[in-house]
Amino acid sequence: MAISFNKKEVQKKKQSKRLEKQKRKEERKASGGSGAFEDMIAYVDENGMITSTPPDVTNKEEIDIENIEVSTPKKEEVEEAPLEGRVEFFNSDKGFGFIKSSKGTEKYFFHVSNAPTSISEGNKVTFELERGQKGMNAVNIAFIDEKDH
Repeated sequence: MAISFNKKEVQKKKQSKRLEKQKRKEERKASGGSGAFEDMIAYVDENGMITSTPPDVTNKEEIDIENIEVSTPKKEEVEEAPLEGRVEFFNSDKGFGFIKSSKGTEKYFFHVSNAPTSISEGNKVTFELERGQKGMNAVNIAFIDEKDH
């Protein structure tokens, strides 16, 4: 089988590329290829700054293991002051109503079992919040003024 001139040229180009690649590989080895890795290493000093020089081991600070706290401190029990509001809606037949907070526009559902028996619309009350099935509910409801009930 005869090799055409074009095939010979293609084979010569492939061979020359292989030789060039081999030469570059040998040059990298000769120039100390491990030096490139050393150039990539960065160090962090005691102030958090990135430097190219390794840290001084003689400046080492001893830390007592007993002084290291691993957990978060316990949250102190803080008793919340009851919220204030006004009974905006009350259905005595069904035994529920809504209290509008005096500090915002939020309205909270309440059941008659968590309220005084003589509660009615317009009463100013104090209450606490408790998570219910459909949101926050007002519980521990009490009148602010004695004349309201």
